[in-house]
Amino acid sequence: MSAMKYVNLNNGVKMPAAGIGTFLLEPDDAEASVLSALQDGYRLIDTANAYLNEKAVGRAMKRSGLAREEIFLETKIWPSFYEQADVVDKTLDRLGTDYIDLLLIHQPAGNYIAGYRLMEKAYKEGKVRAIGLSNFTIPQIQEILSICEVKPVILQTEVHPYYQEKPLKEFLSKEEIAIQAWYPLGHGDKALIQEPVFTELAEKYGKSNAQIILRWHIQAGNVVIPGSKNPDHIKANLDLFDFTLTDEEMARIEALDKNVRYYTSTPELLEAYVKMAPPVDTQK
Repeated sequence: MSAMKYVNLNNGVKMPAAGIGTFLLEPDDAEASVLSALQDGYRLIDTANAYLNEKAVGRAMKRSGLAREEIFLETKIWPSFYEQADVVDKTLDRLGTDYIDLLLIHQPAGNYIAGYRLMEKAYKEGKVRAIGLSNFTIPQIQEILSICEVKPVILQTEVHPYYQEKPLKEFLSKEEIAIQAWYPLGHGDKALIQEPVFTELAEKYGKSNAQIILRWHIQAGNVVIPGSKNPDHIKANLDLFDFTLTDEEMARIEALDKNVRYYTSTPELLEAYVKMAPPVDTQK
């Protein structure tokens, strides 16, 4: 396996270009997956208050035997906690660590400005090395940029070959904000994964269709965090750095863009998120 690529965030922090996501993983699965990933050479782990597996992620980090500074740990604050002054400290407690590498506002719902202020405070106190946003639109990012003291370093959002977010990426690039793809494989959509171009390139490079898609992301400048609890898939999802797609192959994949997403946010949904308080204190 060749060397990991890194993305330089706008505050000078370096972030691995590929990591493991823990969305929808029960605590036992999250712990096993993260431990497996760290043993395979992963150094970026993504979790969130709302995933209810932060404690499990913290345990896996300790069990890995790796020094804390070797791991890039990312988590996200849930909207129902944006006005709770101790949210960052409680998150640190659950993760069993004294700092978080990257902390995000999970959804542009409720009083996200208050949540952002809490992250800025934690950043200034050294509890967080970088802060960012998740699921924000261009106008919402502009709003944060107009009021912030600490600039967001990254936007985590839905990006995959069917939904390539070109105007958003152009905007982010001008603002020196990195982009991170959740659902990098399109929510496991077989139609996407089995696109003939991926099958053809997989054969050419001796890779799987999923590896071709993840490699496209890396070359397109997207940080990827595919989730899995299958140890073979976890291992394969990091094996992306020993080949390079040509410009022509990248263009063929770019041509798949349908501007179609799997997750659609609505004002009603965002309102529901604010009222939904995940039972984080009872985490296993």
